[in-house]
Amino acid sequence: MSDKYESLKIENQLCFPLYACSKEIIRRYNPILEKLDLTYTQYITMLVLWEKKSLNVKTLGECLFLDSGTLTPVLKKLEAKGLLTRERCKEDERLLNVNITQSGLALRDIAVEVPQKMKGCINLEPEEARMLYKILYKMLEEF
Repeated sequence: MSDKYESLKIENQLCFPLYACSKEIIRRYNPILEKLDLTYTQYITMLVLWEKKSLNVKTLGECLFLDSGTLTPVLKKLEAKGLLTRERCKEDERLLNVNITQSGLALRDIAVEVPQKMKGCINLEPEEARMLYKILYKMLEEF
């Protein structure tokens, strides 16, 4: 006889291990990022800016899967730290552009050690990591 509530057991939820792993990984980032004076959300924002140098807030939010309500306070704090500037687009004033500063670029030289330090926190074989990465991005493409 089947239990009609079987699907509600936490061990049957795909979302739960994803949530728990995400929370634990971010917890392990915190002491490393503290040395950069960045939160995890600020760090991923800087990752995009180190790569792109300049983009509008809407595009940045799409890259990070963050809405403007979450992203705006992050950008304000990074701007207060002197790591980026925000300015209205001259061609379309509805758009707000984000530009990395020289201080923001300089922080990249310190941050370059972060991925290597994090590799020691996650015990996956390289092939397992590649597979997980591929699966997670496949899921993100559906959203």
